[in-house]
Amino acid sequence: MTRTVLTIDTATPAVSAGVVRVDGRAPVTLAERVTLDARAHAEQLTPNIVAALSDADITGADLDAVVVGCGPGPFTGLRVGMASAAAYAHAVGVPVYGVCSLDAIGGGTSGDVLVVTDARRREVYWARYHDGVRVAGPSVNAPADVPALLDGPVAAVAGSPAHTALFDLPVLEPVYPTPSGLVAAVTDWGDPQPLVPLYLRRPDAKPAPAVRP
Repeated sequence: MTRTVLTIDTATPAVSAGVVRVDGRAPVTLAERVTLDARAHAEQLTPNIVAALSDADITGADLDAVVVGCGPGPFTGLRVGMASAAAYAHAVGVPVYGVCSLDAIGGGTSGDVLVVTDARRREVYWARYHDGVRVAGPSVNAPADVPALLDGPVAAVAGSPAHTALFDLPVLEPVYPTPSGLVAAVTDWGDPQPLVPLYLRRPDAKPAPAVRP
């Protein structure tokens, strides 16, 4: 079965929208629009979606599914991407599938690979992959603490350039989740599961303590 899929990811500074054709072979990217700006998720996502559909010469009526990266990532970015994906899928009457955004980076690698992205607060989101399959994570830790958590050596690192540089390893592509990587991360095109964001942290805001009378 051939599917035309809209992809969305806002788990990293790359505000990404793409159109991918899936026909049982390797996913083919028909269009991709990316804005690198960690503060522009809300402003740039919709224009990127519209531009990607236009570049692929299709409309929402031609879509069969929407795939969205569910993180790990900062609260605001994930909220924008996942809410937009759910709303767009509902508007055009197609299912929406959520995937781990790190899988869209690590899924195409071979051997033992570490994938890292920016978690802010001097930390990284990370996951370990063996031949493209996630075997540990996603987790969030200080970069210096990650090697001890890997359960063995890895051969290379992929992901955010500023954070791959913190590890003494060969650096692989891709840098951010790609449209084809997001689609390849879907393991079941049957009934989609509810979208669950991978925040990996407790909210910064905490309830005020109760005041005793």
